[in-house]
Amino acid sequence: MLHAVIMAGGSGTRFWPQSRQQTPKQLLRLAGDRTMIQQTVDRCRAWVPRENVWIVTNHLQLPRTTAQLPEVPARNILAEPAARNTAPCVGLAAIQVLREDPEGIMFVMPADHVIRPESAFADAARQAVEIVQRDPQQLVLFGVTPTFPATGYGYIERGRMLSDGSPPVFEVAAFREKPCQATAEEYLRAGRFYWNCGIFCWNARTILDLLASFEPELHERLLRIAAGQIAGNSEEVLQREFPQMKSISIDYAVLERASRVTVIEAPFAWDDVGSWLAVPRLNGTDADGNAVDGRFCGVDTQGCIVRSSGDHLVATLGVRNLIIVHTPDATLVADAGQSEQISEILSRLNDQGLTAWL
Repeated sequence: MLHAVIMAGGSGTRFWPQSRQQTPKQLLRLAGDRTMIQQTVDRCRAWVPRENVWIVTNHLQLPRTTAQLPEVPARNILAEPAARNTAPCVGLAAIQVLREDPEGIMFVMPADHVIRPESAFADAARQAVEIVQRDPQQLVLFGVTPTFPATGYGYIERGRMLSDGSPPVFEVAAFREKPCQATAEEYLRAGRFYWNCGIFCWNARTILDLLASFEPELHERLLRIAAGQIAGNSEEVLQREFPQMKSISIDYAVLERASRVTVIEAPFAWDDVGSWLAVPRLNGTDADGNAVDGRFCGVDTQGCIVRSSGDHLVATLGVRNLIIVHTPDATLVADAGQSEQISEILSRLNDQGLTAWL
């Protein structure tokens, strides 16, 4: 059976002050009327039964994640006691899937991306599942065709074509780190490189076997957690074992070491919603180029991103290219050109002991 695994433990620091430790990016409404995680679950509804939807989140975010997803069984929402990157996250989900379904196939995706149209995504997901059904040893990835020379994404270099269908399927020749600008431009010109969007499909048993081969200590701790579930002391074992796991991505732990890895050319539009600058791109702007959510009055104001909660009014006069975000206890005013540096504010708050605003 097919199981959707949604990784939802991120911090989303670049969306402060709306994004906080207990309400990070995936729990915010940034593109549309539903939150990011709600949209991700909605995206799976047509091809995965709700009892096969698994959420892996952080223990701090568990209450609000559960509240936003009443359709997902509470037992399917797993809480990591500590942040340990995507390999432990995937492993934790895999032992749960195998407990329910020894032949289970996992379709793994982040909770905080925008994908359109959903029909194309569903068709591509079915194609990935068919590949894994035919060969349970295959690891299937999705690669997004670059539209500009991005330096903030890892890349997948495609190799030999395995299927010239729509969409085409290729062997993975290599994984490439986030490049410098010149290298990103070279990748774009070459035409054989994809953005690695972090969406995967594989057999649950296969991914655990590969973790055992490449990261045996991590795998051993997963086995102890699984044994704790059988013994009835799963929470105690989870609290002890999970924080001691190596913090490593599934890309480094398995994908870059495995030999049977394929990539499907994504037939859908994808956006990782990496900073406030994604908001106008996804939601559009008014005649002055302002992206507004909330009560706003702008005079001689262009190219601004303005978000306000409740009935609070934001008024501007004679400003350009600002990010203005108001919440009940904090307000951000930033140059849009420095959106990637918003996390530095959180570091400063932490240094000053002002953790209530983190």
